[in-house]
Amino acid sequence: MTTPLVTLRDVEAAQAVIAGHVTRTPIVPSPSLSQRCGGDVHLKLESLQPTGAFKLRGATNRLMALTDEERRRGVVTMSTGNHGRGVAFAAKRLGVPAVVCMSSLVPRTKVDAIRDLGADARIVGDSQDEAGVEAERCVAEDGMVMVSPFDDPAVIAGQGTIGLELLEDLPAVDLVLVPLSGGGLIGGIAVAVKALRPQARVVGVTMERGAAMYESLKAGHPVPVKEEPTLADSLGGGIGLDNRYTFALCRTLLDDVMLVSEEEIAEAMRHTFWQDRLVAEGGAVVGQAALLTGKVAAAGQTVACVLSGRNVDMHQFVDIVTRPASGGAPS
Repeated sequence: MTTPLVTLRDVEAAQAVIAGHVTRTPIVPSPSLSQRCGGDVHLKLESLQPTGAFKLRGATNRLMALTDEERRRGVVTMSTGNHGRGVAFAAKRLGVPAVVCMSSLVPRTKVDAIRDLGADARIVGDSQDEAGVEAERCVAEDGMVMVSPFDDPAVIAGQGTIGLELLEDLPAVDLVLVPLSGGGLIGGIAVAVKALRPQARVVGVTMERGAAMYESLKAGHPVPVKEEPTLADSLGGGIGLDNRYTFALCRTLLDDVMLVSEEEIAEAMRHTFWQDRLVAEGGAVVGQAALLTGKVAAAGQTVACVLSGRNVDMHQFVDIVTRPASGGAPS
């Protein structure tokens, strides 16, 4: 495994590259979460990106670095949905052909959104790893350029710009809660936060079903994990047994990693909708779930939760938020 090559300088350079191409998202207080956990809790609203998720940052930074010859060849990626949408959006803006390979577990709404942007959306297999086989074939046989959903320095640096914005708006932050999947989001944010405010804790939160990075960190090396259906579908997929960057970043920079259950995710979706008046997908509210359950202590601290996306099937969302919570009425 190579030494991680993503630095604060890379993140700052990415901020300059993507300025004007992505939204500088606000960070807003959550009075309800603050009252529940005894801290000063804020939400970083990456759900307000044009594509509905943070992934546009890394995809834009990576595609902006393509040479003219690479742009002609086109790009390919594997995705659980949000990264593919970010790649498709950036590719359309730059006039670059794009192929997005996804598994049968990706919600139809995310697939349709990618096709609407003009990308070639291909459904292959029952996991992101199986979809990745088709992506690798496109590279080997068709000469396309791979845009990794997480394990790429330009992608990681692009996601890290969230950390820079967060510290600009909330410089006294003590705890940053970040959804954890392949590690590109939290790895980039941790690079920025640990460089500029090293005393702040960066904690990854992920779902119990198919938590690839969590299991890999526990094992001490990347391991394969079966991908399972989950409300946090955007956090699914493996980290790659040949992972070059994000595993090492997570192992080095994260203060803790924790799991939340499906019902805890559903409860966080309900709370975020009814109390904060925000639509969020399951993978976006795992930080809130950790606060609501008391799995992370926040009393007396300034806390930032990255609300990473809103790309949820609205029929499923309405069903979840109108379903009585475990304690009775929606909370």
